[in-house]
Amino acid sequence: MSTDYQQAREALGARLRELRLSAAGGRLTGPQLAERLGWVHSKVYKLEGGRQTATGDDLRAWAKAVGQPHTAEELLARLRGFESHIRSWRRQLAAGHRPVQDTWNTAVDQATVIHAWEEAVIPGMLQTADYARHIFLRYADLHGTARDTDDAVRARMQRQAWLYQGGRKFRALVWEAALHALVCPPSVLVAQLDRLAGTIGMDTVELGIVPLGASLKVPTANGFWVLDERLVIAEDWHAELWLDDQETVGSYLRVWRTLRESAVYGADAQNVISRVRRGLHPRA
Repeated sequence: MSTDYQQAREALGARLRELRLSAAGGRLTGPQLAERLGWVHSKVYKLEGGRQTATGDDLRAWAKAVGQPHTAEELLARLRGFESHIRSWRRQLAAGHRPVQDTWNTAVDQATVIHAWEEAVIPGMLQTADYARHIFLRYADLHGTARDTDDAVRARMQRQAWLYQGGRKFRALVWEAALHALVCPPSVLVAQLDRLAGTIGMDTVELGIVPLGASLKVPTANGFWVLDERLVIAEDWHAELWLDDQETVGSYLRVWRTLRESAVYGADAQNVISRVRRGLHPRA
């Protein structure tokens, strides 16, 4: 996570510890507080150490358990502050796209299994350099940020080395709409589709395509990645969200598994990609 984000989590954790030590009726140990809350005591120390992001319910329960319910609003304000602003694109892209890619590389390198859903673009782990270049240029124009495109592309390509390490698995779901999206010239998209088709059969990649005509149990909504069932990274137009509380992670995994029911794999996925590619070839 970014330094600012982590510092904010640690500051909130320090405040939680302060409230525990100044609890009404006398200071509480971590295990004592955990017992009051019905938690495993390790959760208390993770929250206090800034190693886990508290939920709103966690903070309300903490304030009540230490006999200081009036502090709940203060704690919630702290949480809202760093959740809604620290990872805004304005702040993240102030120095260009390369630092954001470096942060992603660190997070991905620590993961063994990644679940990804992309509804509008080809997943970064499976992009060609030319396709990635056009994506970065589009977003640099949108946000008015520095164009460090070549450095950003190199960083994204470096991340793909993860796919060639044994014992890892990239479980990617892609909506067919992303295969049609001309966010780059047709010739670049054709090469990208060839690259995507070439990943089918890799032992580290499980690629599912959700056809446009597939029946959907949930709307396609926004893209997200789940790393080792412990961290969600989701994107919106204004910000990138890094979420690690287990309830939220579980929600995203349920969405992924629901979308997976609409996906096709193997030869069927190849057929979808080939059909889209044939439609592009005359304009390539």
